[in-house]
Amino acid sequence: MYAPERQQEILRLARDRGRVEVPALAEEFDVTPETVRRDLKALDRAGLIRRVHGGAIPAGRLDFEPDLNEREATAADEKDRIARAALAELPADGTGSILLDAGTTTARLATALPLDSRFTVVTHALPTAARLAEFPELTLHLVGGRLRHRTRAAVDAWALRAYSEINADVAFIAANGFSLEEGLTTPDLAEAAVKRAIIGAARRVVLLADSTKSGKAHFARFGALSDVDLLITDDGLSPEDARAIEREGVEVVRA
Repeated sequence: MYAPERQQEILRLARDRGRVEVPALAEEFDVTPETVRRDLKALDRAGLIRRVHGGAIPAGRLDFEPDLNEREATAADEKDRIARAALAELPADGTGSILLDAGTTTARLATALPLDSRFTVVTHALPTAARLAEFPELTLHLVGGRLRHRTRAAVDAWALRAYSEINADVAFIAANGFSLEEGLTTPDLAEAAVKRAIIGAARRVVLLADSTKSGKAHFARFGALSDVDLLITDDGLSPEDARAIEREGVEVVRA
């Protein structure tokens, strides 16, 4: 079977099944996993599928939201570099206030904080709060609300009210997609509302997002890129794209 024929069949399977996995496709077509990954890359570039950890989904399912474990494993090295770079954006006096959005990269920033940190941290993300609960000198505020199981984050009225009463030094936010045209997006409206509230609750806003999020747009928009003071991403974002973002007044760090 020639590559175009195999790719057409992979596309059909993705549409029929809703998702395809690299190992299963390699076995089904009797090719190596590397060959399958090249096929998926070609289909992704053509806009026919969307690559996810371990496989792909049809491009029509733009608001498919991977579970927490899958997102933790995606671009792990890049997220670690982004988290380390974000440490430079903490309040200089070591005792300021920080807002931490729900997200796997913001959770890595929580883990990267020095154990003797004396910051005041506010978060609505249960995994992040659980990590920070072990920090003896840190003042932790856990924002409540309805728990969204997909992301383990609190949403809705209680969360929105809590953030409306806060004026923090810096907010570290996450997004499922970002672009100059579509702004900051996420699949869920309730999550988007909380992210929007966080942006309004801090004097400085830092977006932590790996380069796979660049150019992606999801159902719920919660801001424009110009609402962000600094984007920290990885070197998968091209210098040309970084310069285009900086022309909009957003500083870009490629970790």
